[in-house]
Amino acid sequence: MSRVKRRAVYYVAFIAVLILVAAAAYDFGMRTFEPGPYPPPGTEISLLHSMQVVVETFTATGYGSDSPWQSVQMNLLVMLLDVTGVGLFFLALPAVLLPLFKDALSPSVPTEIDATVDDHVIVCSDTSRAEALIDELDANGLDHVFIDPDRDRSMDLAADGYRVINGDPESTEALERAHIADARALVADVSDRVDASIVLAAEEATGDSTVISVVEDAETATYHRLAGADHVLTPRRVLGDGLAGKLTTGVRTDLGEAVRVGDDFEIVELPIHRNGSLVGRTIADSSLRETYGVNVIGAWSYGEFETPPPLDQPLDSSTVLLLAGGSEGIERLRTAERSTVRRPNRGETIVAGYGEVGQTVAAALSRAGVPHTTVDIRDFDGVDVVGDVTDPDVLESAGIERAASIVLALSDDTLTEFATLVVRDRAPDVEVIARADRTDAVRKTYRAGADYVLSLATVSGRSIASRIIDDEEIMSMDTNVQLVRTTAPALDGEIIENAGIRERTGCTVVAIERNGTVHTDLDGAFRLDPGDELVIAGTDAATNRFVERYC
Repeated sequence: MSRVKRRAVYYVAFIAVLILVAAAAYDFGMRTFEPGPYPPPGTEISLLHSMQVVVETFTATGYGSDSPWQSVQMNLLVMLLDVTGVGLFFLALPAVLLPLFKDALSPSVPTEIDATVDDHVIVCSDTSRAEALIDELDANGLDHVFIDPDRDRSMDLAADGYRVINGDPESTEALERAHIADARALVADVSDRVDASIVLAAEEATGDSTVISVVEDAETATYHRLAGADHVLTPRRVLGDGLAGKLTTGVRTDLGEAVRVGDDFEIVELPIHRNGSLVGRTIADSSLRETYGVNVIGAWSYGEFETPPPLDQPLDSSTVLLLAGGSEGIERLRTAERSTVRRPNRGETIVAGYGEVGQTVAAALSRAGVPHTTVDIRDFDGVDVVGDVTDPDVLESAGIERAASIVLALSDDTLTEFATLVVRDRAPDVEVIARADRTDAVRKTYRAGADYVLSLATVSGRSIASRIIDDEEIMSMDTNVQLVRTTAPALDGEIIENAGIRERTGCTVVAIERNGTVHTDLDGAFRLDPGDELVIAGTDAATNRFVERYC
């Protein structure tokens, strides 16, 4: 029964009890306070008559069969009944009647998906991580369905175009109505205790689908595994590893067995610095391929990643380029632009905020041999400097003036934005790497002066997707670029510049292997020969277009 219907039932029950009590009081008052015998001689007045008078008074359809009344007590009682009747109407109108009409006229929410849907992902989530996950699933052509116990929220999701069923994800019945037996995976991301209950229900319904549980408290992960979860993810630890990765390495992929490009091939990030030579130029006129033999395969701007990036996009300090090319060319570019791709022991790092994210960052820095100082407003084991990171004196005590970088691993986005402003004022050249919980906080943190902002929602969504999508290579937790190695017979004899590969498919050719030799320094005049193996970079959709068109 819906909340509105339950409210209506309670209201009707309350009115019935009130009428009975008021009728008893009226009958007693008439017999006690009204002059003359009651009931009049020769008549028989029952409690039902008193109930009739009360109902007539409550509904304002009459003043009661016994009016007028002569005693003060009865007049006061009737006035009280009049006021009560009016009050009950105005209480029922907004609380019961209007919601009932709205409920009756509103479109119904599906409670079961079509029988034809299979190999889908069941999403039990009401967090911002779901949006990033859905983007990944859509990019890979995977169907998904939400299960939400709240009818209004289910209707909102349906109105936004999502497939959704209204039901309790903790119940086996709801999971069966979502066809869990035919699903590829189930994602539980509500709360730690609710997620464990969902996992248990999923295990009872079927043992075939991959069950992924997302936990906030890492200490509860063991219980979720005991419940039957195939994968247990801790988003804050994943975020911490992502933040630390910006300091301990250039963003370089382990290309694995699927894509082998050679020992001198790298994929790195290049942050555009405020005083760098690329500021104000576009990707098209930056001459990165001609000068250094590297290809731009993606770009972040204010935290939003795009591949391929617009060639006419001006570069500024909020831009981070994702490049692919030979090691020698990338090293020359690093030197020329003073890239902030970190090397161990380059300089000290400050880790501000020593919660789960900050502790994960500090542990990664320790393993990489990067010296660091931890700051937290609380005094506990592992904290080097106690104080508010927005206080310039605290930053000075932590060594901000000699630091190479600072990681703002704070749990409050507003605090992170303000701390970024303070850090940028005190140390204009320090590298600021920040955490953001809400997606809408990313752009503001960049505008405050951060060099890199990693969103908890994006990292979590990508991490969940990597457990669902077969053979997905994640180059970085906040990119969706894939590498594919393939021959392309339809391009035999074509010159790269004339083939229009980027314009037609959205992919970038980053390397070509010919007769055992890997060519990464590709210019527009490079001609493709039969048997060449191309290494292309792009989203899943883009690489699929390339394969369909040329292979």
